[in-house]
Amino acid sequence: MKHDCHYHPGESAKWHCGECQIHYCNRCMPDADTRQRRALCPHCSKAMRYLGAATEVIPFWQRLGAFFRYPFHTDPLIVIAICTLVPVVAPANLIGIVIWLLLALALFKYTYAVINHTAEGHLKPPAVSVAFTGSGFNIVVLQLLVFVLMGGLVGTAAMLGGSILMLLALAFVVLALPASIMVLAMERSVGAAVNPMNLALLISRIGTPYFLLYGYLILLTLASGAAQDFAVNHFPMWVAQPLAGFLNSTFTLILFHMLGYLLFQYQEELGFASDIQDDIADQDTHQRDRTSRFDADIDMNLKDGNYDRVMGMLKEALKRDRDNPVRIGQLYQLTTARQDVEELYRYHPRMLGWLADHNDGEGIAGLLKTLQQAEPDFKVEDPELTVRCARSLYNKNLFKPALRLLQDFHKRFPDNEQLLPAYLLVAQTLANGLSQWEKATAYLTFIQKNCESHPQHDQMTTYLEQARNKEPLKGPKATFSVQD
Repeated sequence: MKHDCHYHPGESAKWHCGECQIHYCNRCMPDADTRQRRALCPHCSKAMRYLGAATEVIPFWQRLGAFFRYPFHTDPLIVIAICTLVPVVAPANLIGIVIWLLLALALFKYTYAVINHTAEGHLKPPAVSVAFTGSGFNIVVLQLLVFVLMGGLVGTAAMLGGSILMLLALAFVVLALPASIMVLAMERSVGAAVNPMNLALLISRIGTPYFLLYGYLILLTLASGAAQDFAVNHFPMWVAQPLAGFLNSTFTLILFHMLGYLLFQYQEELGFASDIQDDIADQDTHQRDRTSRFDADIDMNLKDGNYDRVMGMLKEALKRDRDNPVRIGQLYQLTTARQDVEELYRYHPRMLGWLADHNDGEGIAGLLKTLQQAEPDFKVEDPELTVRCARSLYNKNLFKPALRLLQDFHKRFPDNEQLLPAYLLVAQTLANGLSQWEKATAYLTFIQKNCESHPQHDQMTTYLEQARNKEPLKGPKATFSVQD
């Protein structure tokens, strides 16, 4: 069943809190440990249930092409080639029969490993070594026992209830066979694989898609039989035998991959959780980033309308890291949206600096207007910040606010090193922005007389000449010539 995130509709949920009845996506839970399936609810701090990929997995009927491509990856092709070609060249004696049996066991083991591998979220086939090494060969014996017990069930039904009960039992066995294979592959238990209640429960939890898959499996079986029959009837035996074996193995892998994918798709209904495992390495380091956890908490509280709580979180964060640009930006956006003049005034130096760093002239003009409405005599008390903000206003063609910000700069900050940059900016604003050349010339003359120690003082002659010619004040042209 697909669940959307409570805070990000349209995004698949990965976690569910049974206490709060809230679903969360990965954006809400950046600090969750997906490998260990552990996470605490941001609201109640209780352990949550991991949903895995159940809420975002593509239905099996939409990826039929991927199922048919599955056996043609390198690893399954090698397994199929070994298990079908080696018996052809094996000697026709007892040793050859032993080789054939061992390879049949390896292929059988590999097909069951495909179910487990796929159900765990691996959409790529298991390695070749899975077929020939390690434990798991007892699955063949277990499957034979399942077939024997199922046959015994049909026989018992015939003895107790005659042909009608036998047919009903046979129909159930045939219908439940895929479910039995899935249970056996996952649990390695004969009892679970033949328990009618267990199989009926699995089928009921999957629902209609189980019968749709069953139809596909019947078609696959018929196609496999037809292909093998064609090979036997149209090719010499030395070609037909390995070709038929290859086709049989290929269709079997497709079938078992589909069974595993059905388990993967309906993992939530079946009571387990797994995620897509291919190409997700090294994501946990980033998931445990505390900054991401803080951002997620802010996002959720904003969407819940807990604005006072978000304000408190941001203020506490700025106590620990006074000049954090991310937190300053978030605080500016929140206080502006709430029109909280008191907080805007309290943090205005840092907010204006943040806006200047982003060259946000409109934001600076809006903040200054709000502060001046609350306090008509408001002035920015930092000379460097004043010049930075005025430059951002100038760059956005907000000429009058820039001039108001720099008004009486020499009186407010006498002998400050920012005097020349401030009044040069005033001159550029008057000349380039408002075409007031005489006033611009007056400011340039003032700079030339009063800022002789500033490194830019020598450029004033060029600026004055441009002002007299009513040319844009751009200063001297850059030169790359090297003196001898």
